[in-house]
Amino acid sequence: MLRTAATAVFVLLCAAPAARAADAPTWTVEPTAGGGRPYVYMEGVPGTVLEDRLSVTNRSTDPLTVRFQHSNSAATWLTLATTRLTVPPRTRAEIPFSVTVPADALPGDHPAAITAASGGREASVRIRLRVGGPTLGALTVEDVSVSGDAIRYSLVNRGNTPLTPSITIRTDGFFGRPLHHRSHGQPPELLPGRRVTLTEKWPNRPSLDAVDVHIRATAPGAPPSEATTSATFVPWRTAALAAALLVAAAVPARRLLRRRDASPARPRPPDAVDAPEGPGNVRHAARSGA
Repeated sequence: MLRTAATAVFVLLCAAPAARAADAPTWTVEPTAGGGRPYVYMEGVPGTVLEDRLSVTNRSTDPLTVRFQHSNSAATWLTLATTRLTVPPRTRAEIPFSVTVPADALPGDHPAAITAASGGREASVRIRLRVGGPTLGALTVEDVSVSGDAIRYSLVNRGNTPLTPSITIRTDGFFGRPLHHRSHGQPPELLPGRRVTLTEKWPNRPSLDAVDVHIRATAPGAPPSEATTSATFVPWRTAALAAALLVAAAVPARRLLRRRDASPARPRPPDAVDAPEGPGNVRHAARSGA
């Protein structure tokens, strides 16, 4: 029994490294040199040509063919030495690439990425390119709206540097409990020229009120931005019931007024004489035979 258990443990211990090796990718792509750089960082002024390399490692026992493509906002500035590379078994190969910064490029950060694909698998290497010159931080809040129990708005980075915004939402009404909510790091990073639409839940929103919703966005390196919208909440079921009760109460009153208008006028006594009215004059009835 002990021998069987020991054999099982030995088999499991031997199988664990094999399982981990089977789960590991057979190829990788990463920045060349630098010992595990998470991305490629490049910096230059407009008109500069910058160069770097990627390493593709084939750990399998078969040749590997990798296809490359680039994307993101600075993708048109990228030039790859080749878009197709065959790597022999258990070999690491390098692929050079360059970035030509246009003469009219705006100062600030311009992200890009190079994606490698082979055998149904893709892997990307990020490129963080910084163009020298004065940076401009500009953040705006736009398209604020209220729908049900949610507040929706858009954040737009109109500058040339990434921003990390913080949001403050405040509501002012007549009857309901005011809302004051602060959200940090949402989204964690807003790249230049990017727009994101966000939704915030509104717990315990009023059922009957007229409310102003104020949204204020701040980010280090950018002036704050504010936007406001108004929302009116009416309990439509209650309003419909009240309207129905008013209509029901108005019908008998209308019928009573119609009956009153339709009844004939009471005749006046035959001996009633109208005396002229004025100061000192008194209306009296004339006696017959006077």
